[in-house]
Amino acid sequence: MTTTDTTAASGHALARRVTDVLQPRNVLLVGMLAIGLAAAGKWTGLLWGLLGALCAGIVPAGYIEWERGRGTWGDRHVVDRTKRAPIFFVILGSIGTGSAVMVLGGAPTGILAAMLALWAMTVVLLAVNTVWKISVDASVASAVVALSAAVHSPWWLCGYAMAAAVSWSRVALGYHTVGQVAAGTALGAATAAVFLFV
Repeated sequence: MTTTDTTAASGHALARRVTDVLQPRNVLLVGMLAIGLAAAGKWTGLLWGLLGALCAGIVPAGYIEWERGRGTWGDRHVVDRTKRAPIFFVILGSIGTGSAVMVLGGAPTGILAAMLALWAMTVVLLAVNTVWKISVDASVASAVVALSAAVHSPWWLCGYAMAAAVSWSRVALGYHTVGQVAAGTALGAATAAVFLFV
């Protein structure tokens, strides 16, 4: 094995680690807890954040794992764009259900707005995915950073270093092009615009 091959293998292993650690389920778990805490201004916000993470990230990830177990998909990345529609419908249903529970339970406006923003982002992802493989991982990472900055402070925008790492990993692994992660990142950032209306 040449030095170039060794370097390429190291880069691929790092990209794999980054994309696995910063997968949407994990980013949403941390991000929604932070958003819930900020929205409520007290520890009870963590419970709303946990509900948000469950509906936006954990339930969809569980569905993917269930389908993988049935042999529908080879891995959690579902690299074939044409097979992704069911995932988006599960996400929309799960986030919609979680949002309804939040409305009925009197959740803080900030966490409800974040949920609705993620729901709207998923609608756009579904629509774009019918013709082009936009990066969901980049969208989620960007959305979590943008929404966190909206409810906490602009300092949270430093989290775009994490979003950039996610985008790099997706390109390095050959799952997406630079254009696809750039579009995903832009869509994720746009989700924070919901806070202009609350």
